Amino acid sequence: MRTIDDLDVRGRRVLVRADLNVPLDGDRITDDGRIRASLPTIETLRGRGAKVIVCAHLGRPQGEVKPEFSLAPVARRLGELLGADVAFASDVVGDGAAATVAGLADGQVALLENLRFEGGETSKDDTERGAFADRLAALADLYVGDGFGAVHRRHASVYDVPQRLPHAAGGLITTEVDVLERLTEDVERPYAVVLGGSKVSDKLGVIDNLLGKADRILIGGGMVFTFLAAQGHEVGRSLLEKDQLGTVEEYLRRAEKTGVEFVLPVDVVAATAFAADAEHAVVAADAIPADRLGLDIGPASGRLFAERLAGAKTVFWNGPMGVFEMEPYSHGTRAVAQGLIDSGAFTVVGGGDSAAAVRSLGFDEKAFSHISTGGGASLEYLEGKTLPGLSALED
Repeated sequence: MRTIDDLDVRGRRVLVRADLNVPLDGDRITDDGRIRASLPTIETLRGRGAKVIVCAHLGRPQGEVKPEFSLAPVARRLGELLGADVAFASDVVGDGAAATVAGLADGQVALLENLRFEGGETSKDDTERGAFADRLAALADLYVGDGFGAVHRRHASVYDVPQRLPHAAGGLITTEVDVLERLTEDVERPYAVVLGGSKVSDKLGVIDNLLGKADRILIGGGMVFTFLAAQGHEVGRSLLEKDQLGTVEEYLRRAEKTGVEFVLPVDVVAATAFAADAEHAVVAADAIPADRLGLDIGPASGRLFAERLAGAKTVFWNGPMGVFEMEPYSHGTRAVAQGLIDSGAFTVVGGGDSAAAVRSLGFDEKAFSHISTGGGASLEYLEGKTLPGLSALED
C-alpha cells in the first residue's frame, strides 16, 4: 500500500476521502475527534503544496439534499483547527464544486458538500456508482484514502474513485492498519478484549473470530443480558436478543473448550425506566428484578473488569458498559477506561461510542495507545473480512 510520501503532490489537485462523520446538535459539533484525527494528512498535503479537496459523508441523507446533514459546520471547524480558510463547495460534483476547486491555490483546502447527498455514492448498482465516481474523480489529479471509518463500505468515494486515479493511503489509515495488525498478527499476550454496546448481534462476527485469538473476553453493555439469559438468569426488561441465545450458548461452550476466559458482570445497575432520573439500584447480575432494566454494569463488576485487565499486555475495547450519556449509568464505562489506562498494556479503543465516551468522560486521549476512528471498520477487520476501501488502495 503506497503512502502519501510516494506521491508528488505539489501544484496538483488531491482528493482526500476523510471521515468527518461527527455528531451534531443543530449546527453545533459535539465531538470533533474525527476532524482532529484527519488533520495530520491534510496538513502534510498542504505543506507540500497540494490543492487539497476533502470529501466526506455525514449521517444518512439517503441520496437527498437535507440541510440538517450539511457539512458546513464541519468546514468551519476544520478551518479553525487548521488556522486557515477552508473553501466550502455548495454541492458535491456540480458547478459549485467545480468552481470551488478551480479557485484553489497551492496549499489551500476545500471541503465538498456531503457525499451522501448524491445517490451514486452508496448505490449498489455498479453503473450508477461508477458514473458518480467518474464525476468525483474528474475534480482531482490524485486520490488519498484517509477515512478509515468508511473503508468497510463499497461506496464510490471509497472503492471506485481510487481505481480511477493514482492513489495512496493517508496517515490515518496506515496508522489504523498498523494497530490492527498488532491485534491480529503480532499480539503480545495476555490479550484481553472488552466488548460492550447495545446488541450482541453487532459483535457476533468479532466474537467468533476472537475466540481463537484472545485469552479473555469481557462482556458489558446491553449485549451482556443476552449472555446472562443464555446462562438461565432473569434479565427483567433489559435489552435481550432472544434469537441470539443459541449462538451465545455455543460461544460459551467453545470458550470453555478452548480455554478462553469469558468475564461477565457480577452486578448491574437496574432502573425502573430508561431515564437518568429513574429509580435505580445495584443488584446482583443473576437477580435482576422482573420489572427493571439493566443500564450499566455495577461497581463490583467495574472492579472485576479492572482486575482482569491488570495482567494483560494487549487490550482492545469496543462498546460502552452502559448508557454513559446519563451520569447514573456512566460509572461502568469510566471504570473500564481507567482499567485500560492502569493496565500498562498496549490499549486500543475501538472507535464509535467508546471513543466518544472516553472524550465525554474527560479522559486524556494520550493515556491510551490508540483511539480508533472506525468502530465498524475495526470490527470487520478483526472479523477477518476484506475491507473494500483497503483493497482499493493496495495495488
